[in-house]
Amino acid sequence: MSHGQLELVLPLLDQLDRFSRPCVARVLLTINIPETDALAGRHWGFDIERIENTRPRGFGANHNQAFARCATPWFLVLNPDIRFASDVLTPLVAQAAPDAGLLTPRILEPGKAEPEQHRAIITPREILTRRRPDYARPAVPAWIPGLFMLFRSEAYRQVRGFDERFFMYGEDFDICARTRLAGWKLQVAEDLVALHDARRASHARPKHLYWHVTSLLKVWLSAAFWRYLKRRPL
Repeated sequence: MSHGQLELVLPLLDQLDRFSRPCVARVLLTINIPETDALAGRHWGFDIERIENTRPRGFGANHNQAFARCATPWFLVLNPDIRFASDVLTPLVAQAAPDAGLLTPRILEPGKAEPEQHRAIITPREILTRRRPDYARPAVPAWIPGLFMLFRSEAYRQVRGFDERFFMYGEDFDICARTRLAGWKLQVAEDLVALHDARRASHARPKHLYWHVTSLLKVWLSAAFWRYLKRRPL
């Protein structure tokens, strides 16, 4: 999905082609806003289907739209700024447990020596204490961020995809909660790493911060959040 980010998509497509071509059946590329075609004249070893929106859609709505065109057992949600140094997709699928509905590798961000830590259930207390020295990270994740989410298509279909009431933030936690509540596991491949060229828009743009805060409120007011918090399926 591109929001004027085709220049970021280009190296991602090159790396998918170089490292994971046999594992990629097709790339569904959503053009969310009009932009110069940085991919014109280029070809890769897999088909690319473009979806050009007549009006901008939210994160979840765009991926639900793409999933309607998915005919494979796996559906990958991937940010334009993810980067690969080797094949991650093939071993990730090979490691999938039969009851794994959602998989991801470890994520390494710029300037960091270690991958991102596993994430706990988002609560106001968790947000306020996560930077404290005594904060205890969970041994397994309560949710997986939306920048790299490999769904088993059966699981995605069962939970009816992303909740489109979220516009840009919060939908990743919500779909993880609903996936776990539906009986599927979240699986992290501890031995696989993808790189994330992180763009922290929430800290720079007031509208992104607004979307972030309002999305958190939607999470905390949702039935899935309270069911997940009560169950704590870790």
